[in-house]
Amino acid sequence: MKKRILGSILAASMVAASLAGCGGSKPAETQAAAAGETTAAAATEASTTEAAKTEAASGDEAVTLKWALWDISSTSYYQPLIDAYTSKHPNVKIEMVDLGSTDYSTVLGTQLSGSGSDFDVVTIKDVPGYMTLVNKGVLEPLDEKIKADGIDLGKYNGITNQVTINDKLYELPFRSDIWVLYYNKDVFDKAGVAYPTNDMTWKQYDELARKITNTTPGQEVYGAHYHTWRSTIQLDGILDGKNTIVGGNYDFTKPYYEMVLNQQKDGVCMDYATLKTQGLHYSDAFAQGNVGMLNMGSWFISTLINKIKSGEYTGCTNWGMVKYPHAEGVEAGSTLATITALALPTSAPHKDAAWDFIKFVTGEEGAEVLAKTGNIPAMTNENIVSSIASMDGFPKDDTSKDALITSHTYLEMPANDKSSEIETVLNEQHDLIMSESTTIDDGVQAMNDGVQAILQG
Repeated sequence: MKKRILGSILAASMVAASLAGCGGSKPAETQAAAAGETTAAAATEASTTEAAKTEAASGDEAVTLKWALWDISSTSYYQPLIDAYTSKHPNVKIEMVDLGSTDYSTVLGTQLSGSGSDFDVVTIKDVPGYMTLVNKGVLEPLDEKIKADGIDLGKYNGITNQVTINDKLYELPFRSDIWVLYYNKDVFDKAGVAYPTNDMTWKQYDELARKITNTTPGQEVYGAHYHTWRSTIQLDGILDGKNTIVGGNYDFTKPYYEMVLNQQKDGVCMDYATLKTQGLHYSDAFAQGNVGMLNMGSWFISTLINKIKSGEYTGCTNWGMVKYPHAEGVEAGSTLATITALALPTSAPHKDAAWDFIKFVTGEEGAEVLAKTGNIPAMTNENIVSSIASMDGFPKDDTSKDALITSHTYLEMPANDKSSEIETVLNEQHDLIMSESTTIDDGVQAMNDGVQAILQG
């Protein structure tokens, strides 16, 4: 449902735990036996000494890093990332600790605030959780480490700027789900209309949606589909880089609400109130085969591929995707994003080794591993895009491949310590506007008033 160029790795490693010598002894039965034991002990000591010298020369240390995360069994990229890192750092062991997904941020915050936390690396699930941990003072600022290692933050396409707090950065993203426009090629072919392109304004998108719409009862074809999330409409207005979803003024959302409500009135998209009542999931709507275009995150790629392979989806097997539409004068490839990041706890027992692992996962080599599992890294380059596009089931056209390349990414919710309160107001008014329980003007004014009160409180 919502590209995202990469760094490099350093080395950190581990030493065999067996270097600890045996402390016990037993009386010699004979002088020969005693001599044999002495000889064996001397040999063992010599071997141990040699191993220690070798290890000292290599600079490696035995270390086990504890990594806090969620949903180990259902996440495809954890183990491949670990395997890729430890293959080059055989003396490092990564121990995954699953805190569960439902209350992950709360549980992590509680554990890091306790006196006995021994996590070396923690995964950051969302921006509100990130803000909570930063405010608790349990995350290490990474700026000096980033500067010392010459990490180019520009390769994150503007994402790190949006999670910098008081001029300090406490996390580095490794996964990014971007928003693209999915489309059903069969719908366009049947209507005799050219496919969407990677450079469309919202006006051109609206015109295209209307061209493929069919309102004949029993033969309905919807040119566009919008899930009930506020992000499918409100966030279209932040892609010009001039507006923010946490700024307290939402007049910029009006043109997008007007476009979608007019489409709703003209049968170009499904009715919001009906979608809410039926609880129709966006994937089920697209799978029906009568939806032309769907704005959604890149996480939907794997769902489409897998369900088409299994035979569950039969109405959208001929699909493609293009870059997100943009406002007039905005560069094509500007889009929305959510991120998953890694951070270094202030209480981490092995900070140097943990930082080395973080750099690997969030850098170029980690990104390549992530891409091979079908996930979008926070950094992208041509090799990574090609890796994702070469997946079995991914559309073979160059347009779909190029859709993965972004010019700038904007977080759905940038770092703000009042983001959860702001989101509550925005969600409420979105529901009222889309169900036509209030006017666009009144709903937007309520957003302005509500959020400004939060920001000033």
